[in-house]
Amino acid sequence: MNSKNSIQKMTIAALLSAIGIVIPMFAPKFILEPASYTLASHVPVFIAMFISPYVAISVALISAVGFLLAGFPIVVVLRALSHVVFVAIGSFMLKKNPKLLSTVKGSAVFGLLMALIHAVSEVAVVTLFYWGNNVSSTYYDKGYLFSVILLVGAGTIIHSMIDFTIAYAVWKPLQKVVNIPVSVSGRKARY
Repeated sequence: MNSKNSIQKMTIAALLSAIGIVIPMFAPKFILEPASYTLASHVPVFIAMFISPYVAISVALISAVGFLLAGFPIVVVLRALSHVVFVAIGSFMLKKNPKLLSTVKGSAVFGLLMALIHAVSEVAVVTLFYWGNNVSSTYYDKGYLFSVILLVGAGTIIHSMIDFTIAYAVWKPLQKVVNIPVSVSGRKARY
């Protein structure tokens, strides 16, 4: 039985990784110079978080390759790579508390916490590039506070919450149809 679950998790991780690679290549991009946001780019990593920490970290690492293959600037690729931070924290939290997403309030608080960690990670990456004079001139034209804190930081929080909501909306009915070995259940807690 354990071998079957391992193969199933590996197959799901491969499928989510493939989606994570394809999304940056074909999904619509919203550009608010100098920042850009790729629609649904976090959905595969959020779904992977619901399965297990190892699946989540693997999908996050491989998804960053999608941004590289799509020809994004290195700062964007490293922003995608920074997803490993919030994904690792979130997936271990879900593994320790599988009922965390069983209520609307729990899901909202978890999604917001992940969005905040996500934003801090991406702001850290962009800040290193910003202070190293390694970003486009539009960042400097608009200043650090606007370009990095507002567009990257606040923009990432909004983008993350939207993608978390999409992932959860896909995940919740999917787990009723497909038997997936998971760390977390989106089913209502019974107390």
